[in-house]
Amino acid sequence: MTITFHHSPGRQAPIRVPAIGLDLFVRVPPETSAGAFCFIETVNAPGKGPPRHRHREAEIFRVIEGRYLYEVDGRRFHAEAGDVISIPGGAVHGFVNVTDAPARQYILIAPALDASAFFAELAATMRDGIPDRTALNAFGARWGVEFMGPPLRGDELPDA
Repeated sequence: MTITFHHSPGRQAPIRVPAIGLDLFVRVPPETSAGAFCFIETVNAPGKGPPRHRHREAEIFRVIEGRYLYEVDGRRFHAEAGDVISIPGGAVHGFVNVTDAPARQYILIAPALDASAFFAELAATMRDGIPDRTALNAFGARWGVEFMGPPLRGDELPDA
Protein backbone atom coordinates (compact mmCIF):
# COMPACT_ATOMS: atom_id res chain seq x y z
CA MET A 1 0.00 0.00 0.00
CA THR A 2 1.33 3.41 -0.94
CA ILE A 3 0.38 6.27 1.33
CA THR A 4 1.05 9.70 -0.12
CA PHE A 5 1.44 13.13 1.37
CA HIS A 6 -1.68 15.30 1.20
CA HIS A 7 -2.40 18.85 2.27
CA SER A 8 -6.05 19.90 2.51
CA PRO A 9 -6.49 23.66 2.43
CA GLY A 10 -8.88 24.90 5.11
CA ARG A 11 -10.67 27.12 2.64
CA GLN A 12 -12.40 24.94 0.08
CA ALA A 13 -15.96 24.98 -1.18
CA PRO A 14 -18.21 22.47 0.59
CA ILE A 15 -20.35 19.80 -0.98
CA ARG A 16 -23.83 20.96 0.04
CA VAL A 17 -26.84 18.73 0.71
CA PRO A 18 -29.48 21.29 1.80
CA ALA A 19 -32.25 18.71 2.35
CA ILE A 20 -30.33 17.34 5.35
CA GLY A 21 -28.60 20.61 6.32
CA LEU A 22 -25.13 19.33 5.42
CA ASP A 23 -21.98 21.08 4.29
CA LEU A 24 -19.19 18.53 3.77
CA PHE A 25 -15.47 18.90 3.13
CA VAL A 26 -13.29 16.00 2.00
CA ARG A 27 -10.10 16.61 3.96
CA VAL A 28 -8.23 13.41 3.05
CA PRO A 29 -9.44 11.64 -0.13
CA PRO A 30 -9.24 7.85 -0.56
CA GLU A 31 -6.32 7.91 -2.99
CA THR A 32 -4.10 9.41 -0.29
CA SER A 33 -4.28 6.17 1.73
CA ALA A 34 -4.60 3.72 -1.18
CA GLY A 35 -8.23 3.26 -0.14
CA ALA A 36 -7.54 2.39 3.50
CA PHE A 37 -9.42 5.42 4.84
CA CYS A 38 -10.73 8.88 4.05
CA PHE A 39 -11.33 11.83 6.35
CA ILE A 40 -14.19 14.30 6.09
CA GLU A 41 -15.44 17.33 7.98
CA THR A 42 -19.15 18.00 8.28
CA VAL A 43 -21.13 21.04 9.32
CA ASN A 44 -24.71 20.19 10.26
CA ALA A 45 -27.47 22.80 10.42
CA PRO A 46 -29.58 23.04 13.58
CA GLY A 47 -32.12 20.21 13.80
CA LYS A 48 -30.63 18.39 10.81
CA GLY A 49 -28.89 15.09 10.17
CA PRO A 50 -28.90 12.16 7.73
CA PRO A 51 -31.56 9.47 7.44
CA ARG A 52 -30.80 6.37 9.51
CA HIS A 53 -28.57 4.13 7.44
CA ARG A 54 -25.92 1.42 7.44
CA HIS A 55 -22.91 0.54 5.31
CA ARG A 56 -19.87 -1.73 5.46
CA GLU A 57 -17.44 1.07 6.34
CA ALA A 58 -16.62 1.83 9.96
CA GLU A 59 -16.74 5.46 11.03
CA ILE A 60 -15.03 7.33 13.84
CA PHE A 61 -16.65 10.68 14.63
CA ARG A 62 -15.11 13.47 16.70
CA VAL A 63 -17.48 16.26 17.63
CA ILE A 64 -15.67 19.57 17.19
CA GLU A 65 -18.49 22.04 17.89
CA GLY A 66 -22.03 21.67 19.13
CA ARG A 67 -24.07 18.77 20.46
CA TYR A 68 -25.64 15.83 18.69
CA LEU A 69 -28.16 13.13 19.45
CA TYR A 70 -26.82 9.85 18.02
CA GLU A 71 -28.57 6.56 17.47
CA VAL A 72 -26.48 3.42 16.92
CA ASP A 73 -28.29 0.08 16.54
CA GLY A 74 -31.30 1.50 18.40
CA ARG A 75 -29.31 3.02 21.31
CA ARG A 76 -29.59 6.81 21.66
CA PHE A 77 -27.11 9.11 23.40
CA HIS A 78 -25.83 12.68 23.29
CA ALA A 79 -22.34 13.61 22.13
CA GLU A 80 -20.75 17.02 22.42
CA ALA A 81 -17.51 18.83 21.63
CA GLY A 82 -14.54 16.59 22.39
CA ASP A 83 -16.49 13.32 22.30
CA VAL A 84 -15.41 10.47 20.00
CA ILE A 85 -17.92 7.96 18.66
CA SER A 86 -16.82 4.73 16.97
CA ILE A 87 -19.45 3.07 14.77
CA PRO A 88 -18.60 -0.36 13.38
CA GLY A 89 -19.40 -1.26 9.79
CA GLY A 90 -22.91 -2.66 9.43
CA ALA A 91 -24.39 -0.77 12.41
CA VAL A 92 -27.61 1.15 11.77
CA HIS A 93 -26.97 4.75 12.74
CA GLY A 94 -27.96 8.36 12.44
CA PHE A 95 -27.49 11.64 14.26
CA VAL A 96 -29.02 15.09 14.52
CA ASN A 97 -27.63 18.46 15.60
CA VAL A 98 -29.65 19.32 18.73
CA THR A 99 -28.39 22.90 19.09
CA ASP A 100 -29.65 26.15 17.61
CA ALA A 101 -26.34 26.78 15.81
CA PRO A 102 -24.33 24.82 13.23
CA ALA A 103 -22.47 21.84 14.70
CA ARG A 104 -19.27 20.34 13.30
CA GLN A 105 -17.63 16.90 13.25
CA TYR A 106 -14.57 15.22 11.80
CA ILE A 107 -15.19 11.70 10.50
CA LEU A 108 -12.67 8.99 9.63
CA ILE A 109 -14.16 6.37 7.26
CA ALA A 110 -12.45 2.98 6.86
CA PRO A 111 -12.11 1.49 4.38
CA ALA A 112 -12.32 4.64 2.34
CA LEU A 113 -15.45 5.83 0.57
CA ASP A 114 -15.25 8.15 -2.42
CA ALA A 115 -16.96 10.80 -0.31
CA SER A 116 -16.78 13.48 -3.01
CA ALA A 117 -18.71 11.37 -5.50
CA PHE A 118 -21.08 9.85 -2.92
CA PHE A 119 -22.17 13.16 -1.41
CA ALA A 120 -22.39 14.95 -4.79
CA GLU A 121 -24.73 12.16 -5.97
CA LEU A 122 -26.65 12.32 -2.69
CA ALA A 123 -27.13 16.07 -3.15
CA ALA A 124 -28.54 15.44 -6.65
CA THR A 125 -30.81 12.69 -5.31
CA MET A 126 -32.07 15.06 -2.58
CA ARG A 127 -32.31 18.21 -4.70
CA ASP A 128 -36.10 18.38 -4.13
CA GLY A 129 -35.98 17.21 -0.50
CA ILE A 130 -35.50 13.83 1.14
CA PRO A 131 -37.01 11.23 -1.19
CA ASP A 132 -38.87 8.17 0.03
CA ARG A 133 -36.95 5.17 1.32
CA THR A 134 -37.32 3.24 -1.96
CA ALA A 135 -35.68 6.05 -3.95
CA LEU A 136 -32.95 6.47 -1.32
CA ASN A 137 -32.18 2.76 -1.42
CA ALA A 138 -32.07 2.78 -5.24
CA PHE A 139 -29.37 5.45 -4.91
CA GLY A 140 -27.67 3.67 -1.99
CA ALA A 141 -27.43 0.28 -3.74
CA ARG A 142 -24.63 1.59 -5.96
CA TRP A 143 -22.66 2.54 -2.83
CA GLY A 144 -23.48 -0.35 -0.53
CA VAL A 145 -25.57 1.93 1.70
CA GLU A 146 -28.97 0.87 3.00
CA PHE A 147 -31.30 3.58 4.27
CA MET A 148 -33.29 2.31 7.24
CA GLY A 149 -35.55 5.18 8.24
CA PRO A 150 -36.02 8.93 8.51
CA PRO A 151 -33.53 11.31 10.11
CA LEU A 152 -33.57 11.53 13.89
CA ARG A 153 -35.49 14.45 15.37
CA GLY A 154 -33.94 16.74 17.92
CA ASP A 155 -36.84 16.17 20.32
CA GLU A 156 -36.22 12.42 20.55
CA LEU A 157 -34.76 11.41 23.89
CA PRO A 158 -31.52 9.55 24.58
CA ASP A 159 -31.59 6.24 26.43
CA ALA A 160 -31.50 6.51 30.21
